[in-house]
Amino acid sequence: MEHQLTIYNTLDRKKELFVPLHAPHVGMYVCGPTVYGDAHLGHARPAITFDVLFRYLTHLGYKVRYVRNITDVGHLEHDADEGEDKIAKKARLEQLEPMEVVQYYLNRYHKAMEALNVLPPSIEPHASGHIIEQIELVQKILDAGYAYISEGSVYFDVAKYNKDHHYGKLSGRNLDDVLNTTRELDGQQEKRNPADFALWKKAQPEHIMRWPSPWSDGFPGWHAECTAMGRKYLGEHFDIHGGGMDLIFPHHECEIAQSVASQGDDMVHYWMHNNMITINGTKMGKSLGNFITLDEFFKGSHPLLTQAYTPMTIRFFILQAHYRSTVDFSNEALQASEKGLERLIKGYTLIKELNATNCDSDFDVKGLKQKCEEALNDDLNTPMVISHLSEATRYINAVYAGKAKISPADITILDSIFNIFLFNILGINKEQNTNSTEKEIQYQQAVDLLLNIRQKAKSEKRWEEADFIRDELEKIGFNIKDTKDGTKWHLKS
Repeated sequence: MEHQLTIYNTLDRKKELFVPLHAPHVGMYVCGPTVYGDAHLGHARPAITFDVLFRYLTHLGYKVRYVRNITDVGHLEHDADEGEDKIAKKARLEQLEPMEVVQYYLNRYHKAMEALNVLPPSIEPHASGHIIEQIELVQKILDAGYAYISEGSVYFDVAKYNKDHHYGKLSGRNLDDVLNTTRELDGQQEKRNPADFALWKKAQPEHIMRWPSPWSDGFPGWHAECTAMGRKYLGEHFDIHGGGMDLIFPHHECEIAQSVASQGDDMVHYWMHNNMITINGTKMGKSLGNFITLDEFFKGSHPLLTQAYTPMTIRFFILQAHYRSTVDFSNEALQASEKGLERLIKGYTLIKELNATNCDSDFDVKGLKQKCEEALNDDLNTPMVISHLSEATRYINAVYAGKAKISPADITILDSIFNIFLFNILGINKEQNTNSTEKEIQYQQAVDLLLNIRQKAKSEKRWEEADFIRDELEKIGFNIKDTKDGTKWHLKS
């Protein structure tokens, strides 16, 4: 494929030209949710970020196998391998089977992703469905000498691994830093070293999620699932592994260690991480209790929300920032995104109503496509794509108002550019972009009523009255245009 797509590789800390291992095939693995509660804005960001990457790679002509896992076992309350399994705890509190909890929240997650126009992955494996593969992974690491058995659990020997390899190369930490920041928690006497992490945990008698293994009845450590499932579906070496920046350490660091320990080298060529969604400068997350669920955004039902926001407003809000930058939630920012998206959609709807001339266009329409491609090739710079489309929208409005010229060929190209970049790649659903309330519908009907009165005045040759209605509407921000198909109107940008 001829392209100049560069992506920021967290491992090397620089942008690199994307060269697939087995073109035209691309393997991409992205960490999905732990399904014990409703998805929030923080979950939307990686889903949307890697959905755009999936769409763009497909646009470039690649055949992408996109794997996004579902964590339904093994994710304990504390990263130091202590506390209850998050799903088992939810099941205990609600007196449900763990898989009832999983299925309920997975259904709701899928519904939220569909609303956000996030394409489903090629494969969506569950951790609980790949226990055999995880046991095999643990055994390989034991056979290589980088793990040990302690009281029925199996732990990765970080210190021994670090003598032969570099534990911390993804996060930039050295082992001394890890040791100094690792919390001492109850039960860690099983470990030789506080930095060691669980590959397999022996289940306590009250633990309701357990499977037989050579070491004990228990369950896999959280980090094992992605290494095992990534290898199963994408092979020992694949192109891209993505996720949130909060997963760099310990989760992805541990994945690299598991990979190198079990097969001798890292499975992943490019590591990609999106930054966090914050609220008042603090990471939004379930564990911190400061999150707003996507359903609450769509309904406007959270105390911090001043209104409901459509899924497309949420998607556009996230894409207006580069995926590696922090995004801070505020109603003002979301409302600005709502208006910005409305301007783009209205601009697109005007394209087919533009009057072409035989003169050259006043805008470099052909260059617009190249600019959008260059922005995406520059590490998925979606804000720059939006900026270019906004510039095009201002031009469309100028042509519509008779203040600029466009050629017939450029009208066709402009229509194609919006369909490719705004709808197909950025994933904006033009059919679900509005947040029409009953009041808004009434407002639209009122404007239409005024224009119908104006049309009646024109038909009865009451020109002064017709002009008065048009002029007053334009004074308060409406663009009124008489066409052969009737009067068209829209709010000025």
